[in-house]
Amino acid sequence: MTHDPESTALDHVLQLLADQGFDGMAHAIQILLNEAMKLERAETLGADPYQRTQARRGHANGFKPKTVNSRLGQLQLQVPQTRGVEFYPSALERGERSERALKLAVAEMYVQGVSTRKVAEITRELCGLDVSSSQVSRTAALLDEELQQWRSRPLGRTPYLLVDARYEKVRHGGSVVDCAVLVAVGITPEGKRSVLGVSVSLSEAEVHWREFFQSLIARGMHGVEMIVSDAHEGLAAARRASFAGVPWQRCQFHLQQNAMQYVPKIDMRKEAAADLRSVFNATDRFEADRLLDLLVKKYQQTAPRFAAWLEQAVPEGLTVLALPAAYRRRLRTSNVLERLNREIKRRTRVATLFPHEASLLRLASAAFQASVGDWLLGSFDTFVSLRVRPSLSARGQRKWCTAPG
Repeated sequence: MTHDPESTALDHVLQLLADQGFDGMAHAIQILLNEAMKLERAETLGADPYQRTQARRGHANGFKPKTVNSRLGQLQLQVPQTRGVEFYPSALERGERSERALKLAVAEMYVQGVSTRKVAEITRELCGLDVSSSQVSRTAALLDEELQQWRSRPLGRTPYLLVDARYEKVRHGGSVVDCAVLVAVGITPEGKRSVLGVSVSLSEAEVHWREFFQSLIARGMHGVEMIVSDAHEGLAAARRASFAGVPWQRCQFHLQQNAMQYVPKIDMRKEAAADLRSVFNATDRFEADRLLDLLVKKYQQTAPRFAAWLEQAVPEGLTVLALPAAYRRRLRTSNVLERLNREIKRRTRVATLFPHEASLLRLASAAFQASVGDWLLGSFDTFVSLRVRPSLSARGQRKWCTAPG
């Protein structure tokens, strides 16, 4: 006398539930899923086990164990294998899609600045799953492929390039070091702002900035007519090597901060700052040079180091005066990057310390990419109605003049 395996499995489940009640639910579901996968394999093969028929499309090839986490606990499944025909149980496909969706949600919480401990608590409360902090960090790696595509997307003509860096703590070689997050923002000919790229390096040395600039060029960035940045030595050397002849606007905000280091007395700083702002706010380059000359003479006796610094450094922050007045407010500093840096800071404040450079790059890339909804799609309205074309003055210096749209 033969027994129907389906009936045997069902009888087993019913007996299990009768004996153990809800405590046996997980084991019961495990039995039913294993049986359902066997039936689905038989349907795919076109034949039951050991059945001889011309309708057979392949052969059974044993089972592969698989542990699945569920709200009922862990299920120890036996996944049927086949030979000669492709097969995977549809129940597990749906489960894997749900699992991937959960993992992506976990990764999204992580890059939005939720601590790994809190993410683990949320998944435990909502899904009944125990997820460790290290598992949360590994899950965030699911975003890597998408983020790499974003970082390597093609670029185009970029008249204005703004670059900056910030530092975060990272474990490296058994110690904790400060790593630089390099970021570049471009202004397109249509006046749109866009984060062009982001990179993580051990410092702002020339080699790291040069590699970053070359990666932007390799992706198609061209037509750069002005670069805005601070005066970091490594950045400056890489800029000169990668964009020879392109005018440079030194960030006026950083200049204003640096100036106070050269003012000898605290009670002089307020007046010195106001004098420097008057130079930056000049109507044109001629007026700015005139005011700067007066400023240098004013401080030659009372603050000679400050006067020497003014004469050497401030002209580097006046390049923007060659542009139409409508452009200057946007390009006189690299502060356009401050919003992005605040987004990074908001997220990294939770992490405080990254296990390696890859995790910092992942978080920084995700934060910048997430800005697409608001910051990234913002535009410089004044840039839309004005186009800039470079020309040469009588002295051979590069100048900008407006052309009709």
